[in-house]
Amino acid sequence: MSRLGSVQQKVPCLFVTQVKQEPSAKRERQPFKVLATETINQKALDADIYNAIPTEKVDGTCCYIATYKGQPYLWARLDRKANKQAEKRFKRFLYSADNSKGFTWNIEEDFRPVPESWIPAKEIKHCNGKPFPDENGHIPGWVPVEKNSKQYCWHTTVVDYDMELALVLKQCTEDPGLLEISPVPLSSFSEQTLELIGTNINANPYGLGNKKHPIHLLVPHGTFQIKNAPALNHSDILAWLDGCKEGKIEGIVWHCAEGNLIKLHRYHLGLTWPIPDPYLISQPVVVNFSGAKYDCNFEPKTLFYYFSKLEGQRFNSLRDISDLCPDFLSL
Repeated sequence: MSRLGSVQQKVPCLFVTQVKQEPSAKRERQPFKVLATETINQKALDADIYNAIPTEKVDGTCCYIATYKGQPYLWARLDRKANKQAEKRFKRFLYSADNSKGFTWNIEEDFRPVPESWIPAKEIKHCNGKPFPDENGHIPGWVPVEKNSKQYCWHTTVVDYDMELALVLKQCTEDPGLLEISPVPLSSFSEQTLELIGTNINANPYGLGNKKHPIHLLVPHGTFQIKNAPALNHSDILAWLDGCKEGKIEGIVWHCAEGNLIKLHRYHLGLTWPIPDPYLISQPVVVNFSGAKYDCNFEPKTLFYYFSKLEGQRFNSLRDISDLCPDFLSL
């Protein structure tokens, strides 16, 4: 497994955080904010954060590639959550004066059912051989995205199961200053995680496509490494995120040598997201569908088909491709 694609239950924040009792800027109806202090988290130090690889945190929904029905499949994130009665008990426990003894879960009875194909995420805790809830009372997991899934219809647009391909946004190998949209074998990402971004994901912070002509892409985790990352202290990171062109990102994820991940969101530092012009859309992008293995007919009216018609074309930004939607999506 690539260490840039490991599956974690809970990614610690770079800094020790504290709760401030005022409305969250990230989650509606959450009456508190989680803000970073200036103290580096011990978990980050234990993971050797000073020798980690800093990468851009891309704003989307997490996906996973693993074998299903004998072939590589895209899996969508699906956390198993507590039923109403168990959730009420858990909330009472969280807000009680004395919760030092921990909360007792009944795994068999306290959680809502999930599809038979559901699997728990790797590295989560187990108790008596069963996956155990995290600190939020959820059991992180995955469910395979079937070809004609209605629930995960946007996920289906970025995979071609017949050809076993994923539609990927990545750094161009030949030109590091250039982004590339290309089909990549699903097997290349076996047991790795990716981020699904696009029109109908998280309010579309990168301006991809539109409601009439939606565009979605997969971004492998760890794809966009930060070349000139700020020093690992509160003031330098805040200044970089708030005032540097390359810092116009949702956050930073550090990939540590043993596969551990450490993260920091903009909102941990009191900064807003989304922002008008994120760094990702400031970079030129090329469409690369060349090569004999892709010289075939993709199914009409799919993103693979549409992008294959743009082979070799270069654009100033991802939004420029979106501007062509009425033209190339009518092919």
